Amino acid sequence: MIIGYTTGVYDLFHIGHLNLFKNAKGMCDKLIVGVTVDELVAYKGKQAIIPFEDRIELVRSCKYVDAAVPQYDMDKLTACKKLGASYLFVGDDWYGTEKWKKYEKDFAREGIKIVYFPYTKSISSTKISEALKMVDK
Repeated sequence: MIIGYTTGVYDLFHIGHLNLFKNAKGMCDKLIVGVTVDELVAYKGKQAIIPFEDRIELVRSCKYVDAAVPQYDMDKLTACKKLGASYLFVGDDWYGTEKWKKYEKDFAREGIKIVYFPYTKSISSTKISEALKMVDK
């Protein structure tokens, strides 16, 4: 059985998130999604609009997702190893960065492949959040 893993905040769930899940599920038998807990979102200097419990339930209810788990830290390699994942799926906005070049080597040593999917450029939770702030004025 091929297990895939991806993570994110998934605040203001949108078509880009759905595209990621759909594409990822097409490459594995079981897709596990890590949903960032509110405390980690705050640590990253942000604040989710939708609380963690609601975000994880939204992700869990997606037909492409086989399991949703809390993401308590940024250590994706340990999560993949613990879950038995063969693939880590991420957006291609990370591709080619020094940080992710190093990750590719670290993951490859553990037999885990990083797969980059095209980022949905027309939409983002940040854009939605900014639009809502404009409407709220």
